[in-house]
Amino acid sequence: MRGAAAAATVTRVAQRVVTPSAATPSGQLPLSWLDRYPTQRALIESLHVFKGRADAAESPAAAIERAIAKALVSYYPIAGRLAESDDGELVVNCTGEGVWFIEATASVSLEEVDYLEYPLMVAKDDLLPHPTYPISDHHPEDSLILLVQVTQFACGGFVVGFRFSHAVADGPGAAQFMTAVGELARDAAATSPSLPPAWGRDVIPRPPVAAVGPLPIPTELRLQYLAMDISTDYIDHFKSRFLSHSGGHRCSAFEVLIAKTWQARTRAAGFSPESPIHVCFAMNARPVLGRAGGGAAAALPAGFYGNCYYIMRVTASAGEVADASVYDVVRLIREGKKRLPADFARWSSGEAGARGEDPYRITSDYRTLLVSDWSRLGFAEVDYGWGNPVHVVPLTNLDYIATCILVRPSAHKPGARLITQCVAADGVDAFHKEMMRLD
Repeated sequence: MRGAAAAATVTRVAQRVVTPSAATPSGQLPLSWLDRYPTQRALIESLHVFKGRADAAESPAAAIERAIAKALVSYYPIAGRLAESDDGELVVNCTGEGVWFIEATASVSLEEVDYLEYPLMVAKDDLLPHPTYPISDHHPEDSLILLVQVTQFACGGFVVGFRFSHAVADGPGAAQFMTAVGELARDAAATSPSLPPAWGRDVIPRPPVAAVGPLPIPTELRLQYLAMDISTDYIDHFKSRFLSHSGGHRCSAFEVLIAKTWQARTRAAGFSPESPIHVCFAMNARPVLGRAGGGAAAALPAGFYGNCYYIMRVTASAGEVADASVYDVVRLIREGKKRLPADFARWSSGEAGARGEDPYRITSDYRTLLVSDWSRLGFAEVDYGWGNPVHVVPLTNLDYIATCILVRPSAHKPGARLITQCVAADGVDAFHKEMMRLD
C-alpha cells in the first residue's frame, strides 16, 4: 500500500467560485464577541471520506456544488467575506461572492490508500482546497469563509476537504451547514434546508469586561502525532469499574478517554509532582445560554450556527493526576463539566474579565492539554447521497500545542478514535503504553 501511496497523484481539474443560486441580501452583519476572539481568525481544516455508489446519477462534485449553491441562499453570510467595520470590528460583508470550490481526481482507489487512515498516504494539502488566483484577481485567504474541494478517487469514492472560518461557525455550526448541503444534494427538487439558519449573534453575551490573553507563542518543542483506535471493550471496562467505584454513578466514554489520556500523558511527560497541570475542553454552551443570560428570552434561535462554546479548565498537580486511580481523574473531569453554567455566567457578567481571567485563551504551555470532541458535532451523519462518511479526519497544523481530538472511528471499527499530538518524541512509547493499561 505504501508503494501505491507513493504513486498516487491528485489533479485539480477545475476551480471556481460557487455563488448562491438566487438573490441574497447585502450589507454587513455583526459578529459576536466569541466570533471575533483573536484565535477564531483561522480556517478549520478537515477531510471527510466517502465510499462510492455505482448507481449515482451525477458525480459527487456536481451534486455537492449544486447543493452548496442552493444552501447559500439561506446561509448567505457564508457567501460573503470577512471585513472590518468602520469601528474596526470584524464583520461579515454579505457580498454574495460565493465560496471557493475545487474539483479534483486521484489516480488511486481509496482502498489503495487505506481510506486515509493514519498515516495519511496522500498529502493532506493535495486534498484540501488551496485555490490559485490570477495576479490581477487576488483574494486574501483570511477574508474567505468557506473553501471546499471534492476529490474523486479511481474507485468512485471521494473525499471532501473543508476549510471553514471559525469566525463564522463553531463545530456544531459547520456540521449544521454541511448537513444542509447533504439534504439538498440528496433531494434535487428541494430549494432550501428543512432547518432554516439563524444569525442570532445578538443573543451571545458581550461581557462588560472581558480579558483577552495573548496568542500562543511557538516553541521549539515538537509534539508527535499518534492516532489510537479504542475498542468498546476498553471503554466499557472503565465505565463499569467507575460505576462500581462511585456507588452507582455512570460516566461517559468522553470522560473515560480524556481522564485516561490526561493521566497517561502526565506520567509519560515526567512533570514534577508539585507542578500544576491543566486539561481544557470546549463545551457547547447552547444548553446553558438561556439560564446564563437571564431567562428564556436569551436563548439562541433554532438554526443558530455561530460560535457558542466555553473552554472548561480543570487543574490539578501532576502528582495528583499521575498517582490517582483513573476513576478519581474521571471525577475531576466530571466536576469540571458541572461548573459550566456557573462559570459561563461569571464570564458573561464580566466577573471573570475583571479578575483578568480569559477562559478562551489557547496556550502552548506544555503543561496544558487541549481537548476537542468531534464525535458528537454531526460531521459523521452528513450524507450527500452516498451514505455517511467512512470517517472524518480533523487536521491540526500547530505541533507545539498539546492536543487530543476524539472522533468517531472508521465505520467498520466500533469504539472510538483518539487523535493525539501531546507528547514529544521521547515520550510517545511511554504514553502509548500507559494508554493501554487497564488499571
